[in-house]
Formats: sequence, structure tokens, C-alpha cells
Amino acid sequence: MNERRILLLSAYDAGSHQQWRQILCDMFPRYQWICLTLPARHFSWRVRGNSLSWAFNHRRELTDNYDLVIATSLTDLASLRGFVPELARIPTLVYFHENQFAYPTSAQQHTSIEPAMVNLYSALCADHVTFNSEWNRSSFLQGVQTLLAKLPDHVPAGLVEQIQARSSVLPVPLPDRLFAKKQASIPRHTGPVQIIWNHRHEYDKGPDLLLLVVRHLVASALPFRLHLLGQRFRNRPAAFEEIDLLLTDFYQRHAIEPGINRFVESREEYEGVLMQSDIVLSTALHDFYGLSMLEAAALGCFPIAPNALAYPEYLPARGLYCVAGLTLAEQAVSAVQRILVHANQLDQDRHLLGIDALSASAMHTSWQQTFMTLFKS
Repeated sequence: MNERRILLLSAYDAGSHQQWRQILCDMFPRYQWICLTLPARHFSWRVRGNSLSWAFNHRRELTDNYDLVIATSLTDLASLRGFVPELARIPTLVYFHENQFAYPTSAQQHTSIEPAMVNLYSALCADHVTFNSEWNRSSFLQGVQTLLAKLPDHVPAGLVEQIQARSSVLPVPLPDRLFAKKQASIPRHTGPVQIIWNHRHEYDKGPDLLLLVVRHLVASALPFRLHLLGQRFRNRPAAFEEIDLLLTDFYQRHAIEPGINRFVESREEYEGVLMQSDIVLSTALHDFYGLSMLEAAALGCFPIAPNALAYPEYLPARGLYCVAGLTLAEQAVSAVQRILVHANQLDQDRHLLGIDALSASAMHTSWQQTFMTLFKS
């Protein structure tokens, strides 16, 4: 059989998207992968301009002979197929890392329908649509339904049903080496509880809730170190200033070595910190999959996360804290209660995470079956 050739298009190639495409290439080395990517910056331009950039800057690569096209959900597939008609004859899978219908908005953002429409048109163009979680799929379909109901006239019937019928949930596989590292890791130290918060320093990752959690933790009797490892940007939410002050005072008063408070660029160093930590915490307002949480869990951290979004699909129920119907202050109390409970039974919890089914080895067959149904004959 001839070697299968796959064109992978990542229109907004953020860190988690890079990890996803790299692990697919690693999982299927017998396929020939051609990856075209665009940097994760200038969001509005990238969403509307990716088809233009690729069609006129990379036409030779786009018109080569492929058995399958895999495109991320921000790829303007409808326009790209118009610019490059050859692509319309190749089976296409659109992968949704996230959907623009379910993103929380901030007061600083200019709300635009464009990203959501790109999602919708690309899903309608695709032969198959795959989501990384059921939460992602259901929130997307509900968002499409809500949008279509608002449009004034000539709205085709059955669009949501069309997409749903050719959709599936296929999580991002976790590298096998993470699980191997956990097996080989030395026992955790007996000092302060090591807590990881490894998310982007932006409003949608819940810095205001994190601040309330930190206030409760510094007032408790728990000796801890909080490692703030997420990526930072020029406009850092104000909550982090108070978090930094609270932690500095706490470490000084209790003679505790400060936690790491910087973005760790080295993958090896980052995984080393996770391996030596006990709990990984999320305060997110949205998370369509929770890759950073799952990676930390694969390396032995116990996950504490909201009982919402995609988390109940993949994380142990014992680590989920209540958020539905609660004020932010009440959510913080719920989160801290979970942290305090699990801080006293870390060795027991570490062996009961149950996420091995997300390893690359375990997911190889599911991904391969999806590819095989789409490959052109």
C-alpha cells in the first residue's frame, strides 16, 4: 500500500495545538505529514486571513497529492477551498480544540460574530468533525442552534443535525512518556504541599477566583507552595498583583521557600516541576479539554477543578468542586475544602487518577479508525 499523505492545517498554532499535531505525527510515523501553521497572534486577522495567507503563499504545498486534510476549527476551510479548488476533492477532518460560541467575554473585548461563523462554515464543509470533549461538542451545537434562531430569514433547516451526524469526540492523546515518567518518579517529599496553577494569566482562566482561593489558603494551617507556571502577557489581570503580595508575605512569615512564579519555557524543566508536585488546580471560566490539567495528572498531580465544563468527563469526581449556582466566594470555599481534604491523603489519591485511557497507546486505535474511514480510496 502506498504511503498515506496527510496535510495538517493549524490556523492559530497555540501551544496546545502544537502539542496535538506533534503527538499525531509521533503516533503515526508511517504516514507522511505536511504541516502548515500560522502563529498564535493577531487573532482577528488570523481568523479571517488564514485562507488568504495559505492560498497565495503556499499554493504548491496545498495542491500536492494528499489522502486526507486535517484542519483546526479556526481554519477558514470554506474560503480556502474556494481559493484552492483541489482541496475540495480531498476528504477533510476538522478538529475542534475549542469553539468560539462558548468562550466567555470580557469588557475589554470587541465582540464579533466572525470567529463563530468561521467555526460554523468549516464544520459544514468538513467530511467529519471531531471535538476533544463532549462539552466542546454540545456547547458548539447549542451555540449554532442559538445563532441560527436569531438570523432573520432564509436559514437552511437541519444544519445542526447535519453537523451532529458526522461528528465525534476524540480527545487529544497524552504522550506515553508522561505515564512512564510517573512510574519511574521518586516519592514526593514530605515538606509543604506543592500546588500547581499552570494556566495562561488571562481573565478566562479565573484569576479572581484564584485570588480568593489564595486568601483562604494563607489563612489556613496548611503549609504549601503555589507554583504559578502559566504563560504571561503584557496585560496581566490585576488579581495577580495581590496574589503575589499575599504569597510573598505567607512564605516569609512561615519560612517557606517561595513557589515558582514564572512561565517555564523548558519542557523538561516544566515536567520536572509537575513530577515533584502534589496538586494541580484549575479556576477556569472555560476549558474545552484541560490539557495542562491532564498532563499534570499523568505525572502524578491530583487535579482539583470546577465540577463543570469538560472536567467531569476526564478528571476524578473526588477532585471536582461545586460552582453551579454559587457566588465566586462560595466557589473559593468549595475549592479550598477539596484542597485541604486531598492534602491529607495525597499518596492514596495519586494512584487513583484513572486517566491512562487518554495515553497515546490507548488512543491509537480510535484515531487510526477515524483516519481510515476518511482516507480516499
